[in-house]
Amino acid sequence: MTTSHHREHPSSETDTASAAARAIEPERAVGKGVTATITALVLSAMIMILNETVLSVALPNLMVEFTVTATTAQWLTTGFLLTMAVVIPTTGFLLQRFTTRRLFVWALLLFIAGTVLAAVAPSFAVLLAARVIQASGTAIILPVLMTTTLTMVPVAYRGTVMGLNAIVISVAPAIGPTLSGLILNSLSWRWVFGLMIPVAAIVFLVGVIAIRTTGETRKAPLDAVSVVLSAVAFGGIVYSLSSIGELLHGAWIPLIALVVGAATLAVFIARQRTLQKSGSVLLDLRPFAVHNFRISVAMLMLLMGTLLGTVMVIPIFLQNGRGISVLTIGLLLLPGGLVQGIISPVIGRLYDKVGPRPLVIPGAFILAAGQWWLSTVTTGTPLGLVIAMHVMFCIGFGMLMTPLMTTALGALPRELYGHGSAIMNTLQQLGGAAGTAVLIAAMTIGTTTAAASGVAAEASVVAGTEKAFFVGGILGLATILCSFFVRRLPDEAPANQEPLEATERVDA
Repeated sequence: MTTSHHREHPSSETDTASAAARAIEPERAVGKGVTATITALVLSAMIMILNETVLSVALPNLMVEFTVTATTAQWLTTGFLLTMAVVIPTTGFLLQRFTTRRLFVWALLLFIAGTVLAAVAPSFAVLLAARVIQASGTAIILPVLMTTTLTMVPVAYRGTVMGLNAIVISVAPAIGPTLSGLILNSLSWRWVFGLMIPVAAIVFLVGVIAIRTTGETRKAPLDAVSVVLSAVAFGGIVYSLSSIGELLHGAWIPLIALVVGAATLAVFIARQRTLQKSGSVLLDLRPFAVHNFRISVAMLMLLMGTLLGTVMVIPIFLQNGRGISVLTIGLLLLPGGLVQGIISPVIGRLYDKVGPRPLVIPGAFILAAGQWWLSTVTTGTPLGLVIAMHVMFCIGFGMLMTPLMTTALGALPRELYGHGSAIMNTLQQLGGAAGTAVLIAAMTIGTTTAAASGVAAEASVVAGTEKAFFVGGILGLATILCSFFVRRLPDEAPANQEPLEATERVDA
């Protein structure tokens, strides 16, 4: 999609002006086409990302209809995220081999096919397979959106546009439960997918018309061994985390899966380093050499873990622990989603002016405070207070997402945008899958332990919820610790990168 460009840092005002002109050249050359392309990608990504959490409110109903446990049912979300973590590493190859338009077409076709299958799924296994197909399309569209933003949007406005992208990545999962709650109040869970089909079809048509073929492609090799290794590595790690509750019953499979996954991941990394020399690497790991990329991606993993874990635990707590209807649950989660949608563009504009640290550090404290506050819920906690807890968490999340995405990718040279985006999105999905699995596992362990001691069913669910958000609070503390290491220094920008105005600004 993009070609490598070598540039020297401008050493005079004339060179600086020339470099700035080159930085905005893509926008001038494409004109309205840039806006149309990004709009089509944003709309498609929003619909797809909604599916990460759209079934969270429906899980209790699905558990009854298909006779599965909460641990099994949560694989409808974990499996979605895991598939994305497996497919996204290949997008570095796909972005070189195919045009934006072709990738968009295939992504939407996969998503629509998976959605249709999910709407008519006769069994849990078929529904899970449909989710995997949906996730395959979603995995393609996210890196395409990020790479297109980096290559087409001038540096001075990246924070603002990334703020809009953050609405897709962070707000869509937050409002997923609200939409599904509204649908489930009157219709069956199948309509969650049925109503999505015509919307996805319309977005597909809009994208086909709006997106024009841009950039250059080349016949890049695809290393099948690396694809298999990544699938085994991420699959083993996420499976072990999602099955952690089985350790209480003496099961060893989760530990074996963790060891196999970690060992395979080490082999995958070693193979990518070897393939780098021949230019046939599946996932270029050089972005990890950049400090801001490493720290920002680590924090993004923690963020997605707490976000997706939270929107999975809260509906189970409210429905099984408090007896709240699915419609009410959806409405209770709506304020948090709206807050994220409102502040994300604002935070993006602030980022363009002040850089990451003034936003990231307080945002981390607010996010952690929201998690610890949620860990204090009881059977008598007023619903208004639960909303306030969730809103506080969402404010912190919104203050972190845009600065971290922009800082991570903005620190890379142009030729690594595609691979950096693939790495970031892969690890975000892995973090989301792991966070969901760990928080659900903590909730299951807490609920089971409380029930075994003679506590009533609803009270035991509340006890499990407290344990889940205790774990979320620990993740929040880790986020605070990482936030102090985010920086943007002039000497961090690679020599062959476009001059980054924001990068050259030292944070106070």
